Amino acid sequence: MKKYLIWTLPLVLALVSCSEERKKINESEVDLPRDSVQVDQQKPKVSFYQYEDTQAYPDAILELYTPLGNQVFKPGKVPFEFNIKNYPFEEEASDRFLLFNILNGDDPHGFRSPIFQRDLKEGSYRVVAYLVDEEGLALKNFGNYVDRDFQVGDSRPFPYSAEPYLAVNLPINNQIVDESHELIVDFLVVGGDMKLDGLKVQVQVGEYSYEIDHMAPIRVANLPAGNYQMQIKLLRTNGEELSGPFSSVSKAIIVR
Repeated sequence: MKKYLIWTLPLVLALVSCSEERKKINESEVDLPRDSVQVDQQKPKVSFYQYEDTQAYPDAILELYTPLGNQVFKPGKVPFEFNIKNYPFEEEASDRFLLFNILNGDDPHGFRSPIFQRDLKEGSYRVVAYLVDEEGLALKNFGNYVDRDFQVGDSRPFPYSAEPYLAVNLPINNQIVDESHELIVDFLVVGGDMKLDGLKVQVQVGEYSYEIDHMAPIRVANLPAGNYQMQIKLLRTNGEELSGPFSSVSKAIIVR
């Protein structure tokens, strides 16, 4: 985990420098409620926005050979084997993490090989694996990511659900963000289509809130210094919450 944290901080700085000249879209400035006290009234308002989409590696394919669906393993070392197509994995994997996986909605872990093991305790697991672009953002086209349920030890499978759910690439829990930099919220909606299924994602950082109806990295600028609890929720367009176990993700954020 320490290696991943070391890699993440320079990545965030690189994201800021690479994005300075891009055109902002869907920008929304947010005011605090009237009864809230701001540290400095002269500071710019908190704003949420995206940059114009640049789809990297739209034809990249990520296939998961192991685990199989609902495969059962003994507690301990659990094998993972992926196959990667139309993506320069072998050429670049020695320099940075390009393949990530998330277990049960936790923080992502990066890997430099398509074959590895993870030490897992007894329980039911859902893995979401995905590839990233040069900026470390999750590729979001069909085939760029894959999910699978499996069990370790004497554990029951997750109850069947056809509901889509969230996988959050950024931020990680307890991430520290410089007050002068953007906070990046990068997510995948797995098992559904936001437009066809009538879905939206709500991001709430403390008292600041924003909604989006498509998969795209969200940037949050001008957050005042402080500790924040971020809630990322997958909702119906009418505001109804989904009932699945991974339809909501919470992260602690520190801005200083």
